[in-house]
Amino acid sequence: MLHFTLGPRRELDPAVDEMERTWNGYDPQASPQALYDVNRSCWVLGRRADRESYALFSHDGKVVFAVEIDEIIPTPTRRALTGHPLAPGHPVYDQYVGRDAPIKGQRNPVGYITSPLDERLCECGCGKAVGRGDFLPGHDQKAIHERISKVGTVKQFIDWFDETYPKPALA
Repeated sequence: MLHFTLGPRRELDPAVDEMERTWNGYDPQASPQALYDVNRSCWVLGRRADRESYALFSHDGKVVFAVEIDEIIPTPTRRALTGHPLAPGHPVYDQYVGRDAPIKGQRNPVGYITSPLDERLCECGCGKAVGRGDFLPGHDQKAIHERISKVGTVKQFIDWFDETYPKPALA
């Protein structure tokens, strides 16, 4: 799970800001949607962030809103979240919003936390929980080979695949 630490509201020049925002940071009068809109972008995020499903945003040591991440997209110089703020009743919201921030006192405004709420079932169908990614280690290969065996041998699968999805003709 991503964790972002927000400073107080700061006015921005939309002509200079790469996302054309007029402000960012935390404003206690702003709705969760407004806070998401102005704080979802211009973060330095590595590849690890692409595996995260949720983000928490905190200010002064308290989580002020949470977001479900659809994807992380490039901006001209950094990266931005696409997704939507969570509401009461969602397990991540109920577990974190309004409570102490899970990360405090670090210099970097972006951090990662491990949460059981990030877990989902392995896509191979084994029924085991996965914290990051779609598969437990090695289970992607298990899922592929189970599907290949429904066609026959590996060669038969390749022949079937090439017949079903022919390569486009070169111009």
